[in-house]
Amino acid sequence: MKNQITNAISDFFFEYETPRQVLVRNRRVGVVCRIIQLVVLAYIIGWVFIYEKGYQSTDIAVGSVFTKMKGVGYTSINGSERVWDVADYVFPSQGDASFVVMTNYIITEGQQMGKCPELHGKHNCSSNADCEGGSFKRTGHGQMTGECVDETKTCQVLAWCPVEDDLVIPDPPMLMSAENYTLFIKNSVTFPLFGVSRSNLVEGIDAGYIRKCLYHPENAPLCPIFRLGDIVKLSGFNFETIATVGGAIGVVVDWTCNFDVAVTHCKPKYTFHGLYGNPAETDKVRASVGYNFRYAQHYMEDRIPKRTLFKVFGIRFDIIVQSLARKFDIIPTLTAIGSGVGIFGVATVVCDLVLLYLLPKRAFYKNMKFKYTDTHAQDPDSEAGSTETEK
Repeated sequence: MKNQITNAISDFFFEYETPRQVLVRNRRVGVVCRIIQLVVLAYIIGWVFIYEKGYQSTDIAVGSVFTKMKGVGYTSINGSERVWDVADYVFPSQGDASFVVMTNYIITEGQQMGKCPELHGKHNCSSNADCEGGSFKRTGHGQMTGECVDETKTCQVLAWCPVEDDLVIPDPPMLMSAENYTLFIKNSVTFPLFGVSRSNLVEGIDAGYIRKCLYHPENAPLCPIFRLGDIVKLSGFNFETIATVGGAIGVVVDWTCNFDVAVTHCKPKYTFHGLYGNPAETDKVRASVGYNFRYAQHYMEDRIPKRTLFKVFGIRFDIIVQSLARKFDIIPTLTAIGSGVGIFGVATVVCDLVLLYLLPKRAFYKNMKFKYTDTHAQDPDSEAGSTETEK
């Protein structure tokens, strides 16, 4: 036992293994080896360097977005005319990257706090027993008083009266003129790794050009002013349909730049995507279509607090900036080359498996590949090479 342990320790410290190269003249193995090497080479050149650009380092930009709407709308309801400007139909008004343009609405004027019958279909009743006083219903407008109103067969509620009737949505939309409103997008990005800052107001876009240009994907792809009707069309929606019930559209500003060439070639590309809208178009969220919200204008009349309630249907615009910049860097280049050279070893592993386990003369090849030596009794012919030629 002691001798075995001593021999094992001696073998571990005083033996050395070195690869032995054997030249095998076999067409099948040779072809397999070269095919695998060509595939690995194509992967390194085609995928790693050309497609994935493994010789470049990457950076993602930080930036900001500023927006501004222009346009005027007009409505005439029961002889009451009104002009709607930017302050009336844009929410919020600060020029954020996400905002809503009102295209349709339901207005309930002269509401004041009091008791009135609920809207038909909300709290229907046949007697006072159906109206539990002090309770609320999720779809109701206020707190039930416990009384059933005979004229409407609905429960009486404490709420802003008269309650809103939003069962019928105006169609066509009240502000179809929104189709001709214009949106100005100003975007600035910075790539901190490369120390490069860019704006979508690139070279050649000055005040004179902005005053007369209008975005077109082919004729004016860099113009930062967009017509709302064009945005909706490019996103795949019909304007009248989405303006009636509302929806959401994403405007993507894409900065994909290669800083191995001049920085002036780094320019934005705009794309438009319908996020959700009407089920007749591309929306798949059938349970809740469109987009709407409510806001109120409060005022005093004869010392009585009153309000005008708006249910707004509009198009929500989300300005989304995505970016990726690349530039040559020696470190990822060497890393890609090193990993590629390592993958070449796959050819050797596959060919060894074929030689040692699949070919009819595998015992002969195994004897040629592996050699055992003893420093005390070395065979002078042990280093002689052997070759075998396929017949």
